[in-house]
Amino acid sequence: MATVLMCRRFPRLSRVTAFSATAERGSRKSKKEKPDKPGAAKTGTESGATIQLLKPQDYRVLYNPAAYAKGRAGSQQHVDRDSSLGDTFTGPGTTQTFPTATSQALSPVRNALPKPRSSPLQAQTILATLYQEEAEKEKREMHDSKEDPRTFQKGRPEYRSLSCDSAEPAQTLSAEEGDLILQSVAECEGSPGILTDYFLKLSRLPAERRAALVSDPRFSALCHRAVTAIRLFSTPDLIHILKACVPLAVPASHPLLNECEAEFCRRAWDMGLEQLLLVADCWRCLDRSVPSYLGILFSYANLHWKELTLPQFVQLLYIIGEGRRSPADLAQKVERTILKHLDDFTLEELGAICLGLFKSVSGISGHVMRRIADRVSLQMEDMSTYALVNVLKMLRYTRMDHLPLMRELGKVIPARIPATNIQGIMHIALTYSSLHFFDEDVLAAVATSLPSKVSYCRSKDAAKFLWSFGCLDYEPPNEEEFYSSLIKQLHAKLHEFNKFPEHLLTALLGLAFVKRFPEELIDFALREEFIQKTRGSKYELHKDLFTLGKSVEIECPSYQGSLLSPQLCQEFTEVVSSFAEREIYVRPEIVEATSLLESMLGGPEYVKSHMILPHTRSSDLEVRLATDGHPIPFNFKDSVAAKKLKDMGVTLTDDLMSQLTQGRAHNWSPTEVGNEARIPGQERGNAAGTPCLGGAFTAGAKSQAEPKPGCWQPQEVRLALQVSNRNHFCYGSRRLLGLHCLKRRQLRLLGYVVVEIPFWEWFPLLKRSRSEKLSYLHYKVFCPELLTRA
Repeated sequence: MATVLMCRRFPRLSRVTAFSATAERGSRKSKKEKPDKPGAAKTGTESGATIQLLKPQDYRVLYNPAAYAKGRAGSQQHVDRDSSLGDTFTGPGTTQTFPTATSQALSPVRNALPKPRSSPLQAQTILATLYQEEAEKEKREMHDSKEDPRTFQKGRPEYRSLSCDSAEPAQTLSAEEGDLILQSVAECEGSPGILTDYFLKLSRLPAERRAALVSDPRFSALCHRAVTAIRLFSTPDLIHILKACVPLAVPASHPLLNECEAEFCRRAWDMGLEQLLLVADCWRCLDRSVPSYLGILFSYANLHWKELTLPQFVQLLYIIGEGRRSPADLAQKVERTILKHLDDFTLEELGAICLGLFKSVSGISGHVMRRIADRVSLQMEDMSTYALVNVLKMLRYTRMDHLPLMRELGKVIPARIPATNIQGIMHIALTYSSLHFFDEDVLAAVATSLPSKVSYCRSKDAAKFLWSFGCLDYEPPNEEEFYSSLIKQLHAKLHEFNKFPEHLLTALLGLAFVKRFPEELIDFALREEFIQKTRGSKYELHKDLFTLGKSVEIECPSYQGSLLSPQLCQEFTEVVSSFAEREIYVRPEIVEATSLLESMLGGPEYVKSHMILPHTRSSDLEVRLATDGHPIPFNFKDSVAAKKLKDMGVTLTDDLMSQLTQGRAHNWSPTEVGNEARIPGQERGNAAGTPCLGGAFTAGAKSQAEPKPGCWQPQEVRLALQVSNRNHFCYGSRRLLGLHCLKRRQLRLLGYVVVEIPFWEWFPLLKRSRSEKLSYLHYKVFCPELLTRA
């Protein structure tokens, strides 16, 4: 290894300040910028010199993208499918080279400064220190990135016959005895019993000897003998050979394993369920994908389901999860068996069951998940953090709002977070954001422990942390350290975004929610090359791009990087608008508010139900007022459409609208309708000291000239009424989620006055009289304080 002295500049970060209604527009760099060395705490320098240890060309940091890490023998790469996060979006993409402009991605040689002269002794001391630090870091990373998903097997002795124990052998074989065995292979007659004995003995060699065994020609000859005699082995002997291959670390693609798989598939229907599960566990330990064998195992288990013991059932679910396959015909049987043994499972077994269901993307009924959560909430203190996190994964997947479990979790988990590995912490934070559950103690504990562990974050982990905190609109006490460390990690993991572009968008949206805009990363995400990569994803990422791109345009006027093209914005707007017309505008609470406002203000030309900001994917009721309080007509397109319907013989009366939205009729006479639209509003307005608007509420009000689109008329106030629902807020609270905070912030930046019609006020009114609803809306639109402030 060698050392070089590096000088790095820091990525530009726009940090949007708090905005007033007059819309202070602009962006600034982050208050503090920290040295790029992980774990450093010094601040206030623009640039700095750091000593970086160069790694050999063939050195690679190993990491496992699975929800937790693989077991002792390895794990297949896996992308966490639970990334929907409400409106969030993940999925693998293709590879792309990132022509970065940041110095963090440049070769160390290009950034190298001339080395200062130093004595040989001093250089040796520095090198020794760096070697030691690097070794300790790698050791920590290997430890912190893994959890054993097979811990549940230690809870019952029955698992010994169902699983392959990959621990070190109790009695080791000396190297001399191993050499004698290998030398005798050439003279061996190939008897199945002798070959089996050879494999078992060699599997007891010391670890360093076993590592070199696979490349030994004599071992290859032994494997060839076994392949030749594969049909002559008894099933127990063949299982012994497969088990011996685990400590021998035989590669998954080895010819011996190819033949073993074919032979086990041929014999599967003549084997017992215990043997089938043991073989499946061996394949798992060898990190070999065997879909054909697993298909036979699942069919066999389906036919012999009543014979399954409790340990066999748990082991089967573990295998199902590790194989990432969920047999559809077993779903109902799995649920019934879980309920049957629910009180008998250990807590670790419950964690293993939830992990198996989660990894295999298995649906589970709300009833079964609630029963599991009921048990866990009562015994959480006795449960390992690993098993508990696995339950949280399934709770997140089923969107289960189990309040007792979440409350108990808030008491138990903060103290455990410092000792939890980074992926476990990520899943804890992600559970809170996915369920929209805000607990400041938990989030603060996560934020406090993260900076010291941030170097272990994959791109996925960093993205989910940023999304979780942004989704809940929470900036922790150590916000500068928290966000700067994660942004720095995003730069360090740029190579992972080439394969998983959705993680970059997730991260940047989470940052945008809390008004942070790292400009170099945004510039990369909005480039045409990256946009093309997202189009090839199996997930719909256009919503993310649209939200990010338009947010940058509104909140970062000084930004000079890439932006979405107008054509692309138009394409995304059409997609979002089409969805809104089908799913949003037709919601009863919005239809009712629109109808009542039209009646109150004088017709459809005074109200527009649409998305002022399509990239925020929620609707607004736009109303325009003169500064004297009179409504201004502007929605002539919808007014013409209403007139056409009337000419066709359909009269859009309040009675009809009420029937359509509530399913029952109100026997209002035309006179009563006019009075309802006028009198309550006048009484509320007079009591509040506002002028009586009289004819402004009647349908006969004269229409003014339609204002030009996008142009503000003199003395005009634009209101954006927000008819919210529970999904816009944190669970059981009045705390807006990050996306909706972003929307309101941007509406104010564009000059709109945001008027809240919150669900806890509006939904109960939907069941009340028309007069009460009109009175409520009148006060919201003509609120004296609102008009004065505007």
